Amino acid sequence: MSGPSGVGGPGLGLNGVLALRAQLLQRSETLGKASLGGAGQTASATDAPSFTEALSAVNRLQQASEAKTAAFERGETHDLAEVMLARQKASIAFEATLQARNRLLGAYRDIMNMPV
Repeated sequence: MSGPSGVGGPGLGLNGVLALRAQLLQRSETLGKASLGGAGQTASATDAPSFTEALSAVNRLQQASEAKTAAFERGETHDLAEVMLARQKASIAFEATLQARNRLLGAYRDIMNMPV
C-alpha cells in the first residue's frame, strides 16, 4: 500500500503496524488459551518481539504521529494524508496494545480467583 512515495515513512509502515497488531492479538489469544487450560502451548521467544519491544514500537509510532501533527500545525508540511496516516497507525497500534493488556489482566484475574 505504501508505494514509491514513501507514505509509510521510514518507520514501521502500514504493513509493519498490521504485523505488530497481528502479533499482539496472537499473543493475547495464546494467553487466553493458557488461562482456559491450554497451557501446553507456549510461544517461542525467537518467534516474535517481546511485549516490551512491542510497547516501544507503539511509543515510537505515537511520537512520530505527534511530530508530524506538530509539523503540520506549524506549516512545515502540507501533506495532510501523511499526517492522518501516521495518526491512524498510532491509533491502531495503541488499540491493539490496549486489547492485549486487557486480555493479560483478565487472565491474571482468572488465575488469582482459582481455588487452591
